[in-house]
Amino acid sequence: MKAAYATRPAYALIALGLLMLLAFNGCGYRFSGAGEMPGNIQRIAIDIFENRSGETGIESIITNDVINEFNRNPGISVTGRDEAEAVLSGVIRTARIRSISHRSAFTTTEREITIVVDVTLSTPGGKILWSAKGIDASSDYTVSDEKIRTEQNKKTAVADLSGKLAQRIFIRMTDRF
Repeated sequence: MKAAYATRPAYALIALGLLMLLAFNGCGYRFSGAGEMPGNIQRIAIDIFENRSGETGIESIITNDVINEFNRNPGISVTGRDEAEAVLSGVIRTARIRSISHRSAFTTTEREITIVVDVTLSTPGGKILWSAKGIDASSDYTVSDEKIRTEQNKKTAVADLSGKLAQRIFIRMTDRF
């Protein structure tokens, strides 16, 4: 009789686990960005982003991170325009820098850079499948007494926020919520 009682809690745990598994699978829950591309696109070309900000060179960094983000996701292949079902293009609208920490009224110790982009996914013929305006990301960096070190810190911050921006673009494009 003791053996029967000893197995009941185990059966209850198994039943509870199965019930939770069915509940999560049945409710349609999935992670953000795990949806499909608009129009069920599988082959995409990514144009180099147009840079309308005053920060030179960030268009290459951001474009490369966007390409890497799309390449990391199964079911999507980044191709040339001649093989693509759709083309992703983007415009870097602004790159704003603001002081966020001061040592004195005239000495900044930390800055934040924020980049804002507009992105469009269209067919090779020009029909817009999806677009988003004002996608942004920020990162902060230390201001040094040495200008070269400050510029290096800024480059590191741009690389960090570029990765965040690429992820946000992908998630927004594939999100079905």
